[in-house]
Amino acid sequence: MARKIIIAVTGASGSIYAKELLNQLQDLIENDDVVNLVFSEQAREVWAYELANKDYEQLPFRIFEKSDFSAPFASGSAAYDTMIIIPCSMGTLGRIASGISNDLITRSADVILKERARLILVARETPLNLIHLRNMVSITEAGGIICPAIPSFYGLADDKTAIVQSVTNRVLKLAGFEPGGIEWGSETLK
Repeated sequence: MARKIIIAVTGASGSIYAKELLNQLQDLIENDDVVNLVFSEQAREVWAYELANKDYEQLPFRIFEKSDFSAPFASGSAAYDTMIIIPCSMGTLGRIASGISNDLITRSADVILKERARLILVARETPLNLIHLRNMVSITEAGGIICPAIPSFYGLADDKTAIVQSVTNRVLKLAGFEPGGIEWGSETLK
């Protein structure tokens, strides 16, 4: 069965996580799979600043504007099965937790939750205040998954890409993919 996935990128620092996840997805998706992208305005600015490029424009995925409520995934009848917001700002997380659907990203997250599909928020903020934590609890209680962009180091990664992949591999596994990578207890850790 074909997968239908929404990837949203917000203006939180951590564009490298979105870039790596999108690069990995190109190798993991199958011919019938659908991957659509939506960026907040700030996401494009942060990407350009942090990565010094606009490589997202070269990806083989369709990009929708955040104001485009005619996008198929703005409705539950389109039956998308997964939405990943990477990185997810606390502002976006808070609007989702409050049920505020003021753009395509928050509307799509609302649809994913109401359809009981998979919503994965790769939260990027530190430290967290009580409002952030309560919003995360609300999303978790509604069926979403909070997966903070916290890399693991037990794989003894020696380059930035491998450290970033310790997060993106985890996100992709939560989304139902098998990206590979180092797992706790594996032979490569010994």
